Amino acid sequence: MLTGKNVRLRAMEPEDLTNLVRWMNDPDVIENLLIDSPLSSVDEKNWFDTMMKRPSEEHVYMIEVFEDGQWISAGSTGLIRLDWKNRSTEIGISIGEKKYWNRGFGREAMQLMLRHAFNDLNLNRVSLTVFSTNERAIKAYHAVGFVEEGRLREDIFKNGRYIDTIIMSVLRSEWQDARV
Repeated sequence: MLTGKNVRLRAMEPEDLTNLVRWMNDPDVIENLLIDSPLSSVDEKNWFDTMMKRPSEEHVYMIEVFEDGQWISAGSTGLIRLDWKNRSTEIGISIGEKKYWNRGFGREAMQLMLRHAFNDLNLNRVSLTVFSTNERAIKAYHAVGFVEEGRLREDIFKNGRYIDTIIMSVLRSEWQDARV
């Protein structure tokens, strides 16, 4: 378990699928995700089963927030496509519980994930992609050390418009472990 001041990351369990399905069917939550159609519980279970079969390639976690004396599921995060030869990975994150938006929990979870990637897994590079319209996420990524590497112009068609995809990364040599 990875624990910060207000956030902890724990292994994902089958009972988390109910929240994941609810979040992945909320139009506000998926506005900035590559999801265009409703997800069923069967779809999410198939995804979960696939992740659990590839522990060396995918590390997925539930993001929990400490509130009113208990840990409450707020979202999910993961290191995907781990490349052990090149010491790199992609990262993804989503805060599904909207009441936890704009409160710094995603930023703290990202900082915990970077600490895990660099200090525990000995990776050298962590990358991500983000829609250019997701200003809140871009600001948070910059705050934890990500820099823009490039832009795929009008890469995604979503909600009737084309959106640029921004490619960002952080290298071990650039990253500052701001203890959370």
